[in-house]
Amino acid sequence: MLRLTPEIYARRRQVLAERLPVGAALLVPTAPEVLRSGDSHYPFRPDSDFYYLTGFAEPGSACLLKHSSQGLSFSLFVQARDPEREVWTGRRAGVEGAIERFGADQAFPIEELAEQLHEQLADVESLYFAEHRHPSTSELLKQVREKLSRGRRAELGPSALHDPADLLGELRLHKQPEEIALMREGARITGEAHRLAMEQVRPGMFEYEIEALLHYTFRRNGAWGWAYPSIVGAGENACILHYVENNCAFKEGDLMLIDAGAEIDGYATDVTRTSPVSGRFSAAQRELYEVVLDAQEEAISAVRPGASIDGIHELTVRELCRGLLELGILSGDLEQVMADKSYRRYYMHRTSHWLGLDVHDVGRYHLRDGPSRPLTAGMVLTIEPGLYIAPDDELAPARFRGLGIRIEDDILVTEVGHENLTAAIPKSISDIEALRP
Repeated sequence: MLRLTPEIYARRRQVLAERLPVGAALLVPTAPEVLRSGDSHYPFRPDSDFYYLTGFAEPGSACLLKHSSQGLSFSLFVQARDPEREVWTGRRAGVEGAIERFGADQAFPIEELAEQLHEQLADVESLYFAEHRHPSTSELLKQVREKLSRGRRAELGPSALHDPADLLGELRLHKQPEEIALMREGARITGEAHRLAMEQVRPGMFEYEIEALLHYTFRRNGAWGWAYPSIVGAGENACILHYVENNCAFKEGDLMLIDAGAEIDGYATDVTRTSPVSGRFSAAQRELYEVVLDAQEEAISAVRPGASIDGIHELTVRELCRGLLELGILSGDLEQVMADKSYRRYYMHRTSHWLGLDVHDVGRYHLRDGPSRPLTAGMVLTIEPGLYIAPDDELAPARFRGLGIRIEDDILVTEVGHENLTAAIPKSISDIEALRP
């Protein structure tokens, strides 16, 4: 199983130090534990920024990075070792482990966060902290800053508070080789799950049976689990973009839309495939599917350094509109339907988003002056066109009503073009039908 080493996290912090002004600090808490019901919590997942910088996956933690003229210092605040409590909730790294295993220069029990912030922020000029994302820490920090301002030297403490979104977003947007290796492994695991689902689905099965097969395959291969709640839509359920009930039966002649991806060591995979439950596409399903597949292949071929997500989306829309006109689902001419956006009745989402530690990963889509930013090597994005013909859409030919088709792959921008990380997952009509000889 691929895992990142402490040296990789140390290198990330050093790269951050090159962008963090001298005299500044960055405070990043991890995510809180969330109560599910009674005294039962949802499975814990660390905050992505915190995990990116530390590799530390325990709740009740925070990190403080300070950039001074002497360099970068890294402090971790963690839950202290407590053998009696660990019998119930599992082993903790503790203060000692934070230093020895995770490379902290110094570590403290999380209960000392306020005290240490009061001490360590006294000589900090500006602080980077996402106060809107961490309300409890934000309140604590407010008290610390007020206390510093009431001291005998009122100039102590950070005079400015900055959102670290751009600082961390730009680092996370450009994937390093070790991150790409993890995402390739996530793609392999996700591919196995999708392939099994397409092979094993049959009329009479329920969507949740396929969901269970997907999740079993993710965990059996060592993934953390799913990167986002899996969508398994039978028939017209595929026309609901974020359908997650997964409780209906598959019928003869249905299409099955699966939007599901494994999460491996925090990194998301995001893949959609649409396949026939009975093993063969009907004539109408085949016609609509080929429109979506052709648009997706055109869009993927356009991914290269210098291209843009906006440009790729416009190309995708053009190809989908061309197909909708040819099938008689839209009427008029190509430029007209693109201009009046009548296609949005059937294609209402964007073609791409960034992918990484978050399934909709961080990083600006546009430059500060407005235009869509050019793609550069190391970015990973999705390409996911779709067409959704509502079952009650009387404007569409009857044979297409109730069909929802989406095809999605994860694309790495390379120095010379692109690499489709999920290319091995069957998506051509012949390859999908060959799964059920």
